[in-house]
Amino acid sequence: MAWIEQRPDAERSRRRLQLLAELAGAKALRERERPLRHRADRLRELIDSRRRLAG
Repeated sequence: MAWIEQRPDAERSRRRLQLLAELAGAKALRERERPLRHRADRLRELIDSRRRLAG
């Protein structure tokens, strides 16, 4: 059987590109938030350890 190349549906292609763009945006947002979350977690750990030492 010969390989038959199918032409991609324009609407399907557009939806796929839109989904990929949204996923890339979500990933970029997560990457920006990660350092803030890490800093907040570290600060919480320091506060907890000081409370344990003082209490």
